[in-house]
Amino acid sequence: MPERATSPAFVTGGGGFAGRHLVQRLTSGGEAPRAPSHAQLDLLDADAVRAALRDQQPATVFHLAAFSSARLSWDRPRDALHTNIEMTLNLLEAVREESPDTRVLLVSSGQVYGHAEELPVTEDAPLAPPSPYAVSKVACDLLGRQYAAAFGLRVTVMRPFNHAGPGQSDEYVLGTLARQVADAERAGASEALLRTGDTSVRRDFTDVRDVVRGYELAAGALPGVYNVCTGHATPIAALVDLIREVATVSVHHEVDPGRVRGGEAPEMRGSHERLTTATGWEPEISLEQTVRDTLDWWRAQAAPRAHSRG
Repeated sequence: MPERATSPAFVTGGGGFAGRHLVQRLTSGGEAPRAPSHAQLDLLDADAVRAALRDQQPATVFHLAAFSSARLSWDRPRDALHTNIEMTLNLLEAVREESPDTRVLLVSSGQVYGHAEELPVTEDAPLAPPSPYAVSKVACDLLGRQYAAAFGLRVTVMRPFNHAGPGQSDEYVLGTLARQVADAERAGASEALLRTGDTSVRRDFTDVRDVVRGYELAAGALPGVYNVCTGHATPIAALVDLIREVATVSVHHEVDPGRVRGGEAPEMRGSHERLTTATGWEPEISLEQTVRDTLDWWRAQAAPRAHSRG
């Protein structure tokens, strides 16, 4: 079993969905010593990134910052490609030039596999990105491995599949379901109308807290490429059923044609065998708990604020 990752850690994207959970874990979990560095930094500014790495000399960089929406990448392909590739290149160059002993953990995506022919998907499956976002992640994935091969950097690439949990925006399926229910509850409605895309598609959902635990453990394992997933595919319809069980209002569901994405793979699930063998990681949080915690988080965001006035 590899040793637990140690600080100082340098976290990019520490204010994002998974980043907030990772920072919380690194600063409060068990034996992790000092707080990670996650100050505001423009990763598109190569000189600033070099200065930060020169000053910090972190043991580990967790690179989570990204243009992260596959849906929006179709409208803004240039932003998705330029942002993700340039940030990753600047970071790798900074490590190479200023802090070559730093371990780099790059967060890629399970979307790099596209419509996989064989399930569950292993890390050796062909890369077939289905969106500009996924193309950008393939480029970053390959760039990290090239820097490892060419310059001897210690680079680990993580490929998380769908992750969900408290703090997730309504850009993503569980977040939007939870927000719609929380809004209806707050309004005192008798029913929440949930609008979704195709609910027959099946996806591999992992709780974000399990995902970031995987990142931390992988940072202490041998460099390589690791999937982070449960190995189980859940239909979107099952998420609707789970949130119906914990809602305090009746839930009615409709498929919104505007949210149906053409050409979606009917099922996607990965294998976490490599990560488990290397670190002992296993998913621990049930999907039922993820749904409850996500809805509770959205309820807290929707809570009336009038009573907080002085």
